[in-house]
Amino acid sequence: MIALFTDFGLDGPYTGQMKAVLHAAAPDVPVVDLCADAPLFDPMGAAYLLAALAPILPREAIVVGVVDPGVGSDRGTIMLEADGRWFVGPDNGLFALIARRAETVRAFPAFAAEGAVSASFHGRDIFAPAAARLARGERPDAATALPPGTVDRPDWPDDLDRVVYVDRYGNVMTGRRAWTLKGATDLIAHGRPARRARTFSDVPVGQVFWYENANGLAELAVNQCRADTGLGLKVGDPITVR
Repeated sequence: MIALFTDFGLDGPYTGQMKAVLHAAAPDVPVVDLCADAPLFDPMGAAYLLAALAPILPREAIVVGVVDPGVGSDRGTIMLEADGRWFVGPDNGLFALIARRAETVRAFPAFAAEGAVSASFHGRDIFAPAAARLARGERPDAATALPPGTVDRPDWPDDLDRVVYVDRYGNVMTGRRAWTLKGATDLIAHGRPARRARTFSDVPVGQVFWYENANGLAELAVNQCRADTGLGLKVGDPITVR
């Protein structure tokens, strides 16, 4: 399986072009959209979201991750093997939390492109072809392995107390793993506290609360209403833990 994690969206040509490259180079390997609306231009926020979503993937999965505001610059490329899964994309911190939380990690520069490379679309021209080669069983030369810790960003926290995603219902995911929040902890958004609940049906319609979502993140919600507009929240906004 190859999974795409990008900020491209599903409208427009970009996701389709990447899938076309993958299908041509590895036609027998299924391609799934893990997330096409990761935080725009925000590798840091996207890193915490990706780390929460990746565990559902099979161990042999290959993730093409592209949240790449520095495309065409001197930022590096990376192929990361973490607990049996491969992650291919820009070396800009997008895979930092994947590497930090994994038991076994190896990192390599991405395979060199074999054709023309656009300065602005490395997802299609570098990362998708590299993922297809991995899917066909090719592996990087061990001599090219990068030093341990290359992928990590030591100045980034283990959990991120800000909004990393808003779903179509207006529910607000944070970069904080719910298990790190003990007891009757409140989450504060723009001065408004939210108490913990197990799920939506445990609170009255219209009530603000937070819960552990299906991917293990602390998520703010309003039962049968939009938490993003109700609390004035957008991706990147801070959340306070109390």
